[in-house]
Amino acid sequence: MNRQQKKELRQRQTSRQLMGIRQLTDPGAKTAGGELVFFMIKPDNLSVLSGEGIRSRVKNLTDLLCGTQEVRLLALDSRESFRHNKDWYRQRLEDEELPALRELLRQDSAHLDEIQSATASAREFAFVCRPEQQNGETAESRLRQTEKRIRDQGFHVRLAGEVGV
Repeated sequence: MNRQQKKELRQRQTSRQLMGIRQLTDPGAKTAGGELVFFMIKPDNLSVLSGEGIRSRVKNLTDLLCGTQEVRLLALDSRESFRHNKDWYRQRLEDEELPALRELLRQDSAHLDEIQSATASAREFAFVCRPEQQNGETAESRLRQTEKRIRDQGFHVRLAGEVGV
């Protein structure tokens, strides 16, 4: 297969095929290399912690990652981007001539500002874990142990797909 044919084949593949995902599960995905389970982690509001408190959290996270061989970290930003919507409202306000509609657009824009302020520190992390059986332990048991270790380090944690935290 030449280079052009390989490129065309890749372009026809879905994202799942390109990443080697065979099946999506509630907390993760099954791949050729085994199952991947995602733990969603939210730190407490870091903006109110002292410098020492933040250093302590970072050390706890480092210790957790170093002490748990099967866990890897993904950093995500769960904060929404409002720029496109704000630009749209700004443009509509410039174009709109009816005072009642201008007021509604202004209120909607102010509401977006409130949402953006409320979610300014919405950071979420994902730990990726391969829950393989060891010494007779089930994968479920190992997942719950990993979840407990994360919680013991002072983080809010849940399996991906679970509601809450």
